[in-house]
Amino acid sequence: MTLIGMLHHRRDPSKVRKAYAYAAVAKAEGVTFFYFTPGKVNIKQQIILGKAYENGQWIEKEFPFPDVIYNASYPESEKTKHIFDYLYDRIPFTSHSIGDKLTVYNRIKKANKFKQYLIPFYELTNVQIFIDMVKRYQKVIIKPLSGHQGGGVVFIEKEGSNHYKMNDAGLESSMNEKQLLDWLSPKIQERDYVVQQFITSQTKAGHVFDFRLHVQKNGEGKWVITSIYPRIGRLGTITSNMGSGGYSTYLDTFLQHEFGDSWYDIQRYLEQFALSFSNHFDSLYEDELDELGIDVGIDANQKLWLFEVNWRPGPPNIYSLELDVAKNTILYAKYLADTNKR
Repeated sequence: MTLIGMLHHRRDPSKVRKAYAYAAVAKAEGVTFFYFTPGKVNIKQQIILGKAYENGQWIEKEFPFPDVIYNASYPESEKTKHIFDYLYDRIPFTSHSIGDKLTVYNRIKKANKFKQYLIPFYELTNVQIFIDMVKRYQKVIIKPLSGHQGGGVVFIEKEGSNHYKMNDAGLESSMNEKQLLDWLSPKIQERDYVVQQFITSQTKAGHVFDFRLHVQKNGEGKWVITSIYPRIGRLGTITSNMGSGGYSTYLDTFLQHEFGDSWYDIQRYLEQFALSFSNHFDSLYEDELDELGIDVGIDANQKLWLFEVNWRPGPPNIYSLELDVAKNTILYAKYLADTNKR
């Protein structure tokens, strides 16, 4: 029987919402599953003190090293990194990092096949790069290189020769070039930022929106679509992220309302893009990927733009998709274990 270990930094699995979903799916699929932290790994004896879900509670037990590890979080310290690396060298891990926004952008650009979907994008190492970008495109956004959930995204629009409009987390302001550069200069010295042409997808009512294409590998090691859903921003905001007050709805309802008779064609386009892009993107990495959250927008001309590719995306809050996500992860882990045994 396949033994899957879920590696996480939190000690108590009952505080990790998705742990129960994985335990339930594993049981249904005839797989032995346990939860563990790096501190419970005994390298000398090759055993792990893990927790298994039995009769409605997590029970501590000793386990041998698993056939495959679902690495659900990062190592938090040097000591845990040492254990993490030791396991990584000996046991297949399901998840592998894709790198930061710039790494992802450059890989796609270099490979060329999906280059036409990329939005012009540069690392913001000095203010001159920003000046050149805003001069060329009039509207730009700056965002942290390693940010998440739409945090730290600022919209800037050039109005006239020496006037700029800024939207920072919904707070709007106006300033001249000197004021703007005085604000920007220390910001980019403190943290790594990128600057990007501002491409917007807007609903008929004026809300920004994008689509999250959530894809995973299944029990055959093939990419499948877990979900596609729109994310709609609050009026006046520049990001549609759930973390900044955005919301979601059902894909077909949204498409019918916004795109009328062409709604089904757009749905098929999104599905086709999700799978073809995932297969291509996966081929750009040495280690196989297991799960992606691909964020795309559709502009007024119905052109698709790639906003961002996310590793380890969270499930949408509108659906109860934990079990769907868990099923794909468990079956993919089983596939990895079987492949490795062969």
